[in-house]
Amino acid sequence: MARQLDEQIAGRFPVGQRLRVLDVGMGQGTQALRLARAGHQVTGLEQDPTMVAVAREALSGEPEGIRERVRIIEGDGRDTGVHFLPGSFDVVLCHGVLMYVEEPDPLLAGLARMLAHGGLLSLLVRNGDALAMRPGLSGDWAGALASFDTVSYTNRLGLDVRADRLEALTATLAGIAAPLHAWYGVRVFTDTAEDGAEIPADMETLLAVEERAGRTDPYRGVAALLHLCGVRG
Repeated sequence: MARQLDEQIAGRFPVGQRLRVLDVGMGQGTQALRLARAGHQVTGLEQDPTMVAVAREALSGEPEGIRERVRIIEGDGRDTGVHFLPGSFDVVLCHGVLMYVEEPDPLLAGLARMLAHGGLLSLLVRNGDALAMRPGLSGDWAGALASFDTVSYTNRLGLDVRADRLEALTATLAGIAAPLHAWYGVRVFTDTAEDGAEIPADMETLLAVEERAGRTDPYRGVAALLHLCGVRG
């Protein structure tokens, strides 16, 4: 996904421009730190105190120049209007968050308002059109059958969460003035890998295959996750 995001950033902004990035639901700060290392000014918003502590600990190990480019705020992603002025950011990330939000439309509208004109909104969501793939490939036929007509599922943490369908999110993005510009599949072939599985020796080849599949039909349509990129009009 990082490669996909970098591709979209490179296609929208001049080389070397230091972007203002908002990472909503930043988790442990993986993307925030990566973009700060690339020279961008990053604000991370995270409501889980444990994840905030993890992100701050990770940031503390970075050189001073990178630490100065990152600000971490403990807060709810639905309250962006409380913390920031409209149009304050060039790029807004919301990765792995929507599955935990029962009504995502207000959150998405708030994120779009944070974008400057021409800004990039990057979403990573569970693919509601492919929920039957994981149980089906695992031989859970009853689970696969039940997945066709729902966007609800139980994740690997045992939490009851929700997925999003590409068609519905495309309509939502158009309605909040950040229409879909590009979309990719993420975890096309690797979704059934066990958590903590050993990294294969041919990791670069694996990544190349996933990257190619993530931009190629019909493979991207059955990916576990969808990476959608909208552009503020």
